Amino acid sequence: MIRILGIDPGSQVTGYGIIDSEANHARHVDHGHLRIEGEEFPAKLRHIFEQITALISRYTPDEVAIEKVFMHRNADSALKLGQARGAAMTACILKDLAIYEYTPNEVKQATVGRGHAAKEQVQHMIKVLLCLPGKPQADAADALAVALCHAHYREGLRRMPAGGGVRRRARR
Repeated sequence: MIRILGIDPGSQVTGYGIIDSEANHARHVDHGHLRIEGEEFPAKLRHIFEQITALISRYTPDEVAIEKVFMHRNADSALKLGQARGAAMTACILKDLAIYEYTPNEVKQATVGRGHAAKEQVQHMIKVLLCLPGKPQADAADALAVALCHAHYREGLRRMPAGGGVRRRARR
């Protein structure tokens, strides 16, 4: 059994999802989102860092999966997203957790079966795959999808004849 923390970083809302995974079975542990409103940007980054640190302390994940930044139309938004991602990753690094990165298309492909799926499709599939009573909020659904993507990737490599080992690790 491995516990995976999935993170969907954002400077306004950062989603998180925690699952336990064993072989090809995943069990929902928790999910939610950190809403960061009305603060100066450095304070937002601190909030993300502190809240991710608290989640790690509370749930003690074994590994972390985080969504990679994709290019926004607005360069300023892309920079802020990257900084929010960095704050979340720093919290994980300081707790000595292995971090694995996945593109939005990889996450959608692993959970919905289509790399360009809509947010509503991701929410629906996460509800179905994790037997949730209702659709999770979009950012939390994305974070759970990142965690599931990592679980699927990890299991696929484990089943390969050469053993393979999980390799998409970010540098620490």
